[in-house]
Amino acid sequence: MSFTQTVKNEISKLDLEKIEKITYLSAILKNNSIIDDSIKFSTENSSVARQVFNIIKSIYNITPKITVRHGYNYNKNYIYILEIRDNKDVIKSDLCLDKNIPNRYIIDDDILTRIYLRGVFISSGSINDPKKSRYHLEFVFDNLDYANFIMDKLNLYDLNSKVIKRENRYMVYVKEAEKIGDFLRMINAIQALLYFEDIRIYRDHKNMTNRLNNCEQANVDKIIETANNQVKDIQLIDSIGGIDLLDEKTRVAAIYRMKYKEASLQELSEIITIETGNSITKSGLHHRFTKIKNLADKIKDIRS
Repeated sequence: MSFTQTVKNEISKLDLEKIEKITYLSAILKNNSIIDDSIKFSTENSSVARQVFNIIKSIYNITPKITVRHGYNYNKNYIYILEIRDNKDVIKSDLCLDKNIPNRYIIDDDILTRIYLRGVFISSGSINDPKKSRYHLEFVFDNLDYANFIMDKLNLYDLNSKVIKRENRYMVYVKEAEKIGDFLRMINAIQALLYFEDIRIYRDHKNMTNRLNNCEQANVDKIIETANNQVKDIQLIDSIGGIDLLDEKTRVAAIYRMKYKEASLQELSEIITIETGNSITKSGLHHRFTKIKNLADKIKDIRS
Protein backbone atom coordinates (compact mmCIF):
# COMPACT_ATOMS: atom_id res chain seq x y z
CA MET A 1 0.00 0.00 0.00
CA SER A 2 1.35 3.44 -0.95
CA PHE A 3 1.86 6.12 1.68
CA THR A 4 -1.02 8.09 0.14
CA GLN A 5 -3.35 5.13 0.58
CA THR A 6 -2.06 4.59 4.12
CA VAL A 7 -2.98 8.17 5.02
CA LYS A 8 -6.40 7.87 3.36
CA ASN A 9 -7.01 4.56 5.08
CA GLU A 10 -6.28 6.14 8.47
CA ILE A 11 -8.39 9.27 8.11
CA SER A 12 -11.31 7.37 6.59
CA LYS A 13 -11.74 5.62 9.95
CA LEU A 14 -12.10 8.81 12.00
CA ASP A 15 -15.47 9.51 13.61
CA LEU A 16 -17.52 12.51 12.46
CA GLU A 17 -20.52 14.46 13.74
CA LYS A 18 -23.46 14.97 11.38
CA ILE A 19 -22.52 18.48 10.22
CA GLU A 20 -18.93 17.28 9.84
CA LYS A 21 -20.12 14.42 7.64
CA ILE A 22 -21.85 16.91 5.32
CA THR A 23 -18.66 18.98 5.05
CA TYR A 24 -16.49 15.92 4.51
CA LEU A 25 -18.86 14.41 1.91
CA SER A 26 -19.07 17.75 0.09
CA ALA A 27 -15.30 17.83 -0.40
CA ILE A 28 -15.10 14.19 -1.49
CA LEU A 29 -17.93 14.26 -4.02
CA LYS A 30 -16.98 17.70 -5.29
CA ASN A 31 -13.61 16.42 -6.47
CA ASN A 32 -14.22 12.81 -7.39
CA SER A 33 -17.69 12.32 -8.78
CA ILE A 34 -19.48 12.34 -12.11
CA ILE A 35 -22.88 13.99 -12.00
CA ASP A 36 -25.32 13.22 -14.79
CA ASP A 37 -28.49 11.21 -14.28
CA SER A 38 -26.82 10.00 -11.07
CA ILE A 39 -23.88 10.84 -8.82
CA LYS A 40 -20.99 8.42 -9.22
CA PHE A 41 -18.00 8.30 -6.90
CA SER A 42 -15.02 5.98 -7.40
CA THR A 43 -12.00 5.07 -5.26
CA GLU A 44 -9.36 2.35 -4.98
CA ASN A 45 -9.53 2.45 -1.20
CA SER A 46 -12.07 0.05 0.25
CA SER A 47 -12.08 1.86 3.60
CA VAL A 48 -12.92 5.15 1.91
CA ALA A 49 -15.67 3.48 -0.16
CA ARG A 50 -17.14 1.99 3.01
CA GLN A 51 -17.04 5.30 4.84
CA VAL A 52 -18.68 7.27 2.00
CA PHE A 53 -21.34 4.57 1.67
CA ASN A 54 -22.16 4.76 5.39
CA ILE A 55 -22.21 8.57 5.46
CA ILE A 56 -24.64 8.77 2.52
CA LYS A 57 -26.84 6.12 4.09
CA SER A 58 -26.86 7.80 7.50
CA ILE A 59 -27.55 11.34 6.27
CA TYR A 60 -29.94 10.74 3.36
CA ASN A 61 -31.36 7.35 4.31
CA ILE A 62 -30.56 5.90 0.89
CA THR A 63 -28.37 2.98 -0.12
CA PRO A 64 -25.92 3.72 -2.95
CA LYS A 65 -25.33 1.04 -5.54
CA ILE A 66 -21.83 -0.44 -5.29
CA THR A 67 -19.87 -1.83 -8.24
CA VAL A 68 -16.42 -3.37 -7.93
CA ARG A 69 -14.12 -3.52 -10.95
CA HIS A 70 -10.49 -4.36 -11.68
CA GLY A 71 -8.27 -1.34 -12.22
CA TYR A 72 -7.40 -0.17 -15.70
CA ASN A 73 -4.05 -0.67 -17.46
CA TYR A 74 -3.31 -3.93 -15.66
CA ASN A 75 -3.72 -2.24 -12.27
CA LYS A 76 -4.18 -5.05 -9.76
CA ASN A 77 -6.20 -2.85 -7.38
CA TYR A 78 -9.96 -2.93 -7.34
CA ILE A 79 -12.01 0.19 -8.07
CA TYR A 80 -15.09 0.72 -5.93
CA ILE A 81 -17.83 2.72 -7.65
CA LEU A 82 -20.73 4.16 -5.64
CA GLU A 83 -23.76 5.33 -7.61
CA ILE A 84 -26.49 7.56 -6.14
CA ARG A 85 -29.73 7.91 -8.07
CA ASP A 86 -32.28 8.76 -5.38
CA ASN A 87 -32.44 12.35 -4.09
CA LYS A 88 -29.69 13.32 -6.49
CA ASP A 89 -30.81 16.94 -6.77
CA VAL A 90 -31.19 17.33 -3.01
CA ILE A 91 -27.70 15.96 -2.42
CA LYS A 92 -26.23 18.22 -5.10
CA SER A 93 -27.80 21.24 -3.45
CA ASP A 94 -26.93 20.25 0.13
CA LEU A 95 -23.30 19.56 -0.69
CA CYS A 96 -22.84 22.49 -3.14
CA LEU A 97 -21.66 20.11 -5.85
CA ASP A 98 -22.87 22.42 -8.62
CA LYS A 99 -20.82 25.42 -7.38
CA ASN A 100 -17.17 26.32 -7.83
CA ILE A 101 -16.91 27.43 -4.21
CA PRO A 102 -18.99 25.78 -1.45
CA ASN A 103 -21.45 27.78 0.63
CA ARG A 104 -20.21 29.15 3.91
CA TYR A 105 -22.09 26.65 6.08
CA ILE A 106 -19.91 23.87 4.61
CA ILE A 107 -16.74 25.40 6.08
CA ASP A 108 -18.15 27.74 8.71
CA ASP A 109 -15.36 27.40 11.28
CA ASP A 110 -11.84 26.05 11.83
CA ILE A 111 -12.94 22.48 12.58
CA LEU A 112 -15.10 22.26 9.45
CA THR A 113 -12.31 23.77 7.33
CA ARG A 114 -9.90 21.09 8.52
CA ILE A 115 -12.45 18.37 7.82
CA TYR A 116 -13.15 19.81 4.37
CA LEU A 117 -9.43 19.71 3.56
CA ARG A 118 -9.33 16.13 4.86
CA GLY A 119 -12.07 15.28 2.36
CA VAL A 120 -10.20 17.09 -0.41
CA PHE A 121 -7.16 14.93 0.30
CA ILE A 122 -9.31 11.78 0.21
CA SER A 123 -10.66 12.67 -3.21
CA SER A 124 -7.81 14.40 -5.03
CA GLY A 125 -4.70 14.43 -2.86
CA SER A 126 -1.46 12.47 -2.88
CA ILE A 127 1.70 12.54 -0.80
CA ASN A 128 5.08 10.96 -1.51
CA ASP A 129 6.48 8.38 0.86
CA PRO A 130 9.27 10.33 2.62
CA LYS A 131 11.41 7.19 2.69
CA LYS A 132 11.46 6.77 -1.09
CA SER A 133 11.49 10.21 -2.67
CA ARG A 134 11.44 13.97 -2.22
CA TYR A 135 8.89 15.62 0.04
CA HIS A 136 5.78 16.46 -1.97
CA LEU A 137 2.06 16.92 -1.23
CA GLU A 138 -0.32 17.75 -4.04
CA PHE A 139 -3.98 18.13 -5.02
CA VAL A 140 -5.17 18.14 -8.62
CA PHE A 141 -8.31 19.99 -9.79
CA ASP A 142 -10.09 20.83 -13.04
CA ASN A 143 -11.06 24.36 -12.02
CA LEU A 144 -8.63 27.25 -11.38
CA ASP A 145 -10.99 29.14 -9.08
CA TYR A 146 -11.44 26.07 -6.92
CA ALA A 147 -7.69 25.40 -6.93
CA ASN A 148 -7.08 28.95 -5.68
CA PHE A 149 -9.79 28.47 -3.07
CA ILE A 150 -8.09 25.33 -1.72
CA MET A 151 -4.68 27.04 -1.80
CA ASP A 152 -6.09 29.90 0.29
CA LYS A 153 -7.61 27.47 2.80
CA LEU A 154 -4.33 25.56 3.13
CA ASN A 155 -2.44 28.80 3.62
CA LEU A 156 -4.68 29.74 6.52
CA TYR A 157 -2.49 27.20 8.31
CA ASP A 158 0.79 28.65 6.94
CA LEU A 159 1.46 25.69 4.63
CA ASN A 160 2.98 27.85 1.84
CA SER A 161 0.98 26.04 -0.85
CA LYS A 162 1.11 27.19 -4.46
CA VAL A 163 -0.88 26.61 -7.67
CA ILE A 164 0.58 25.66 -11.05
CA LYS A 165 -1.06 24.55 -14.29
CA ARG A 166 -0.38 20.99 -15.36
CA GLU A 167 -1.59 20.38 -18.91
CA ASN A 168 -5.32 21.21 -18.71
CA ARG A 169 -5.58 20.83 -14.93
CA TYR A 170 -4.37 22.72 -11.87
CA MET A 171 -2.13 21.41 -9.12
CA VAL A 172 -1.96 22.81 -5.61
CA TYR A 173 1.24 21.64 -3.98
CA VAL A 174 3.32 21.84 -0.80
CA LYS A 175 7.06 21.06 -0.91
CA GLU A 176 8.44 21.75 2.58
CA ALA A 177 8.74 18.69 4.81
CA GLU A 178 7.76 20.61 7.94
CA LYS A 179 4.63 21.99 6.25
CA ILE A 180 3.59 18.54 5.02
CA GLY A 181 3.92 17.30 8.59
CA ASP A 182 1.71 20.21 9.69
CA PHE A 183 -0.91 19.16 7.11
CA LEU A 184 -0.96 15.57 8.39
CA ARG A 185 -1.39 16.92 11.91
CA MET A 186 -4.14 19.26 10.74
CA ILE A 187 -6.22 16.46 9.18
CA ASN A 188 -5.59 14.28 12.26
CA ALA A 189 -3.60 11.58 10.45
CA ILE A 190 -1.58 10.93 13.60
CA GLN A 191 -0.06 7.52 12.76
CA ALA A 192 0.98 8.75 9.31
CA LEU A 193 2.42 11.88 10.94
CA LEU A 194 4.54 9.84 13.36
CA TYR A 195 5.91 7.75 10.49
CA PHE A 196 6.55 10.85 8.38
CA GLU A 197 8.34 12.69 11.20
CA ASP A 198 10.49 9.66 12.06
CA ILE A 199 11.67 9.43 8.46
CA ARG A 200 12.13 13.20 8.17
CA ILE A 201 14.26 13.35 11.33
CA TYR A 202 16.34 10.38 10.15
CA ARG A 203 16.90 11.92 6.71
CA ASP A 204 17.75 15.34 8.17
CA HIS A 205 20.22 13.75 10.57
CA LYS A 206 21.78 11.70 7.76
CA ASN A 207 22.07 14.75 5.52
CA MET A 208 23.63 16.77 8.32
CA THR A 209 26.11 13.96 9.04
CA ASN A 210 27.03 13.78 5.35
CA ARG A 211 27.54 17.54 5.22
CA LEU A 212 29.74 17.44 8.30
CA ASN A 213 31.75 14.54 6.88
CA ASN A 214 32.17 16.35 3.58
CA CYS A 215 33.20 19.51 5.40
CA GLU A 216 35.67 17.59 7.55
CA GLN A 217 37.14 15.86 4.50
CA ALA A 218 37.44 19.18 2.73
CA ASN A 219 39.31 20.58 5.72
CA VAL A 220 41.64 17.57 5.78
CA ASP A 221 42.33 17.97 2.06
CA LYS A 222 43.06 21.66 2.55
CA ILE A 223 45.45 20.94 5.45
CA ILE A 224 47.34 18.35 3.39
CA GLU A 225 47.53 20.65 0.36
CA THR A 226 48.82 23.54 2.50
CA ALA A 227 51.42 21.34 4.20
CA ASN A 228 52.60 19.94 0.84
CA ASN A 229 53.01 23.45 -0.59
CA GLN A 230 55.02 24.47 2.48
CA VAL A 231 57.28 21.43 2.11
CA LYS A 232 57.87 22.25 -1.58
CA ASP A 233 58.72 25.85 -0.70
CA ILE A 234 61.23 24.69 1.94
CA GLN A 235 62.77 22.16 -0.45
CA LEU A 236 63.19 24.88 -3.08
CA ILE A 237 64.89 27.20 -0.61
CA ASP A 238 67.11 24.37 0.62
CA SER A 239 68.11 23.51 -2.95
CA ILE A 240 70.06 26.78 -3.17
CA GLY A 241 71.30 26.62 0.41
CA GLY A 242 68.88 29.31 1.48
CA ILE A 243 67.73 27.83 4.76
CA ASP A 244 70.55 29.72 6.52
CA LEU A 245 69.13 32.97 5.13
CA LEU A 246 66.02 32.54 7.26
CA ASP A 247 65.82 34.10 10.71
CA GLU A 248 66.08 31.65 13.60
CA LYS A 249 62.35 31.39 14.36
CA THR A 250 61.45 30.88 10.70
CA ARG A 251 64.25 28.33 10.32
CA VAL A 252 62.83 26.37 13.30
CA ALA A 253 59.39 26.37 11.61
CA ALA A 254 60.98 25.03 8.39
CA ILE A 255 62.86 22.28 10.23
CA TYR A 256 59.75 21.12 12.06
CA ARG A 257 57.61 21.25 8.91
CA MET A 258 60.07 18.90 7.18
CA LYS A 259 59.98 16.65 10.23
CA TYR A 260 56.16 16.59 10.47
CA LYS A 261 55.06 16.96 6.86
CA GLU A 262 51.34 16.17 7.31
CA ALA A 263 50.65 18.00 10.58
CA SER A 264 48.17 20.87 10.61
CA LEU A 265 49.34 24.31 11.71
CA GLN A 266 47.62 23.83 15.05
CA GLU A 267 49.29 20.47 15.58
CA LEU A 268 52.67 21.78 14.46
CA SER A 269 52.47 24.79 16.80
CA GLU A 270 51.76 22.46 19.73
CA ILE A 271 54.68 20.17 18.77
CA ILE A 272 57.14 23.06 18.51
CA THR A 273 55.97 24.50 21.83
CA ILE A 274 56.42 21.17 23.61
CA GLU A 275 59.74 20.15 22.02
CA THR A 276 61.50 23.54 22.10
CA GLY A 277 59.93 25.01 25.20
CA ASN A 278 59.20 28.18 23.24
CA SER A 279 55.49 28.93 22.92
CA ILE A 280 54.21 29.65 19.43
CA THR A 281 50.63 30.13 18.27
CA LYS A 282 49.01 28.90 15.10
CA SER A 283 48.87 32.53 13.91
CA GLY A 284 52.57 33.01 14.63
CA LEU A 285 53.44 29.85 12.73
CA HIS A 286 51.34 31.00 9.78
CA HIS A 287 53.31 34.25 9.72
CA ARG A 288 56.62 32.34 9.54
CA PHE A 289 55.42 30.16 6.66
CA THR A 290 54.32 33.32 4.83
CA LYS A 291 57.95 34.47 4.99
CA ILE A 292 59.07 31.11 3.61
CA LYS A 293 56.56 31.35 0.76
CA ASN A 294 57.64 34.89 -0.12
CA LEU A 295 61.26 33.77 -0.32
CA ALA A 296 60.34 30.73 -2.43
CA ASP A 297 58.33 32.99 -4.79
CA LYS A 298 61.39 35.24 -5.26
CA ILE A 299 63.52 32.23 -6.13
CA LYS A 300 60.92 31.11 -8.67
CA ASP A 301 60.84 34.59 -10.23
CA ILE A 302 64.63 34.64 -10.58
CA ARG A 303 64.68 31.19 -12.18
CA SER A 304 61.95 32.08 -14.63
